[in-house]
Amino acid sequence: MTRQAFMARLREGLRGLPPQAQAEIAADYEAHFADGAAAGRSEADVAASLGDPARLAQELRAEAGLKRWEQQRSPASAAAAVFGLLGLGALDILIMLPILMGVGGTLLGVGAAVIALFFSGIAVFVAGPFSGIPGGPAVAILLGVGLMTGAVSLGALVGVATIGLVNAVVWYARLHYRVLKPALESQTFGGLS
Repeated sequence: MTRQAFMARLREGLRGLPPQAQAEIAADYEAHFADGAAAGRSEADVAASLGDPARLAQELRAEAGLKRWEQQRSPASAAAAVFGLLGLGALDILIMLPILMGVGGTLLGVGAAVIALFFSGIAVFVAGPFSGIPGGPAVAILLGVGLMTGAVSLGALVGVATIGLVNAVVWYARLHYRVLKPALESQTFGGLS
């Protein structure tokens, strides 16, 4: 594979990353080719030693997603980390995606229940004193406050569970990648020895 073909495939795989990250990665790999040429190696030899550019791009995208999650804990960075890691292998998608969808769906459902509970608390707090609830207006106000605080507490637990889920997926993917990396390298470089 030529330098130009390798870099084109790598850039294609990096599409979607921030332009600055793409430029830095491309510059690193251009430097590999320049160093190889200075050492008298052919472009095909350098490209072969670097491995499959599409697989390399997947690994770099996953690592970028992990760094983004570690720097900025937001739903978008969590999604980028999870999907970047899932992109590392089709087997992972077949195993992890159904589990993540089930757990994520449960968290989403509980999150929706938390929102409904909070707004129910607001309704009881505002309308309760005028509706003739047994115990009078004080009970209605306290019941409304109790529903709202319960919703906030449950929402905090859902947030902690969501962060824990993302961290568990990141841990699993890093562990899985460390186990697979030697096999992938021997597969990529096996024909070169």
